[in-house]
Amino acid sequence: MDYLAAWMFLALTILLLVGFPVAFTLLGTALVFGLIGLDWGFFNMLPMRIWGIMTNYTLIAVPLFIFMGVMLERSGLASNLLRAMAMVFGRLRGGLAVAVVVVGALLGASTGIVGATVVTMGLLALPTMMDNRYQHELATGTIAASGTLGQIIPPSIVLVLLGDIIGVSVGDLFVGAVIPGLLLVVVYIIYILLFSAWKPEAAPPVLYKPEDDSPGHGKGLALYVLKALVPPLLLMILVLGSIFAGIASPTEAAGVGAAGATLLCVANRKFSMDVLRQVMETTTQLTSMVFIILAGAAAFGLVFRGLGGDVVIREFLVHIPFEKWGVLFTVMLVIFIAGFFLDFIEITFIHIPVLAPVMKSLGFDPVWFAILFAVNLQTSFLTPPFGFALFYLKGVSPPGIETTEIYRGIVPFVILQVVVLGIIIAWPEVATWLPRVMAAR
Repeated sequence: MDYLAAWMFLALTILLLVGFPVAFTLLGTALVFGLIGLDWGFFNMLPMRIWGIMTNYTLIAVPLFIFMGVMLERSGLASNLLRAMAMVFGRLRGGLAVAVVVVGALLGASTGIVGATVVTMGLLALPTMMDNRYQHELATGTIAASGTLGQIIPPSIVLVLLGDIIGVSVGDLFVGAVIPGLLLVVVYIIYILLFSAWKPEAAPPVLYKPEDDSPGHGKGLALYVLKALVPPLLLMILVLGSIFAGIASPTEAAGVGAAGATLLCVANRKFSMDVLRQVMETTTQLTSMVFIILAGAAAFGLVFRGLGGDVVIREFLVHIPFEKWGVLFTVMLVIFIAGFFLDFIEITFIHIPVLAPVMKSLGFDPVWFAILFAVNLQTSFLTPPFGFALFYLKGVSPPGIETTEIYRGIVPFVILQVVVLGIIIAWPEVATWLPRVMAAR
């Protein structure tokens, strides 16, 4: 009975791996183990927990950011942006891959929805890269990794959820994630350029000809690039600038972003009542999924703590060698391994509420370790066998792309993410310097 919480966690993990729905697995294990180790009266606290989730002002940002991302995906902005960046970087060896990384970062900062970004770039960029004889592993790895940048580059739904669970300002997390997100972009680009120099045949340059229906070069190209860049940059400034300047909360800024995305869709002449209905349906479905999992996680967390699970984990972590740094390494390793089997929402709602209090008790900066969690969670989209970015990309890949090629292509980018994670651990200022500067001003 002393370790009933550990058995509860083990049962949850097995049921999730078997394939049971996350929300009902959380609620079911909480009910069964709560009745075994506690009693019906203990569940009287559950309605108040769920009510607290439903009335949480910060979490209103989740459906608004989802609406913004889905609406931008329907606006046609991504195709214009990708074409413009391909014209700028295409003349370099590996230039198309560099363009994909830049567009992935811009779309991440505009939408924050991994599935939409990976699918969009898979449909638009992958056929072009194959036509230009790009190595399949490099092409697929670049698209999948770039599509996940929205998990760390603000505005990110993961950061909103982490801020609420850990109890830190979402605005501070958005500011703190800027440099790590840009660092990932730079590391990806450096790797692509070095790989292209080492294996020139894997990423040949793309030379646009006058008859290619392109704006050519000079002023025509500059104007075309500006037209493609200005709308997403303007939206980023409206959303992130209002948060960083202290003018608006993340929730208010999310409302501005949703309205701005709708106006961009109108400006691109892609808006219609049918598009609006589809966007609202998708937003409702994704939001409902997040909040029903939140309700299940609230029940699971309530019973887990009632059974003394937090004490069991704390006692286990305390006996890890190398004191708090050993604990940090173990926690990061647990989240990394969990990413092979669970998606980021499951890890966020199941593991983070248990591990975050331990990290706080050891004296780690909550903004810093929240950013560490976010970067680590990003790898869960890329690690087989259940990396969702890999599924998304395989679903839209043209004939000739093998699943094994996608898996091989993602390996270098997972290693690069681990390297960036190590940099943030070795130099915490990467995540904490900008929030301190903004707070001082």
